[in-house]
Amino acid sequence: MIDDLDPEFDADRGEKGRHRRRYVRRRQRQRRSGSGGGRGKTALALLLTLVLLGGLGGGAFYGFERIQNFLGTPDYDGSGTEAVTVEIMEGALIADMAVTLYEAGVVKSTKAFIEAAEDDGRSKTIQPGQYQLRRQMSGASAVAALLDLTNRVVNGITIPEGRTAKSVYKLLSEKTKVPVTEFEAAAKDPIALGVPEWWFTRTDDRKVEPSIEGFLFPDTYEFPPKSTAESILGLMVERFLTVAEELRFVDRVQNERQIAPYEALIVASLAQAEAGVPGDLGKVARVAYNRVYGDFPCNCLEMDVTINYHLELTGQKTKTSAEMTEDELLDTKSPYSRKLRGLIPTPINNPGQLALEGAMDPPPGKWLYFVAINKEGQSAFAETYEEQLRNEAKAREAGVI
Repeated sequence: MIDDLDPEFDADRGEKGRHRRRYVRRRQRQRRSGSGGGRGKTALALLLTLVLLGGLGGGAFYGFERIQNFLGTPDYDGSGTEAVTVEIMEGALIADMAVTLYEAGVVKSTKAFIEAAEDDGRSKTIQPGQYQLRRQMSGASAVAALLDLTNRVVNGITIPEGRTAKSVYKLLSEKTKVPVTEFEAAAKDPIALGVPEWWFTRTDDRKVEPSIEGFLFPDTYEFPPKSTAESILGLMVERFLTVAEELRFVDRVQNERQIAPYEALIVASLAQAEAGVPGDLGKVARVAYNRVYGDFPCNCLEMDVTINYHLELTGQKTKTSAEMTEDELLDTKSPYSRKLRGLIPTPINNPGQLALEGAMDPPPGKWLYFVAINKEGQSAFAETYEEQLRNEAKAREAGVI
């Protein structure tokens, strides 16, 4: 080692040797006394490391915080200062949430939030979504705020089964304040909203003009603030596709019904419009199939709901069956005529899951007719017109028709 060099070696080096000897003696004294700035240099090294990390930009604060955590858990006191909106993403882990909150200035360190979450078993139930929080919250306060659902920024709305697209736009506009015209504009291109192009095919070789009708799945939705018409309708389309996949709707319709999924979707919408109770959805679907594909004189639907859909579509007032004129009932020029041979061009509303199931797997039966026979909406089904007349008499006695 340099300390063990021969003193004469240094002596031969003259003035430089004397300087070297003084340096060696000073180092030896520092080692014996335990002084000499070791801690100061360690602190300086840490400071330089932090400066370098800060200079790296981007994700450098992660390294800064890791070093800082060796010195304790940086945390704010109290419930915070000014309000801030933070979004917890779907599938986010506690560590992901911690980073999000740290970046938004909500917590002083990711460690503060993670430790607070580990101390509260309920943290596993934190839901995705946007939350109204505060800057400079303690880790425990941030966890408590995320568990309090009153802090969620919710812009939700329930879309009932069987609403037409025009009706859905109105409901959405009332809740979100997005103009109806923007929903109408977005709906002009259902493929851009996520409907696969192959959905718009039929086995009867009729040309299909892509329509959003049928694909706006009825459900309760939570839309983020400032959502656009495109994002809202796209979310509803995505929900429809998810439900259809869960039901194996496409495969079962093609294999068991031997028709295109779009044709079954049309039948599901008819059942949704005509059935008064959920238990009748499958039976009404069976009637539609029997009329169009079975032994029915005109192979037409002869359902008044198709007339009403055309009236709404063209901006006219809808009517009860009793109010419809003979020209409307017998019209063959309308694309939604009840006398049109085969299925109508599009669905007439947006059916729910039970209606989809009914169209996918209807109960066996040769029914060609049905009529509501009580005020609860339950229908009686008939294979012959004579039986239908008897059921209609029962309906009149019950004051239904």
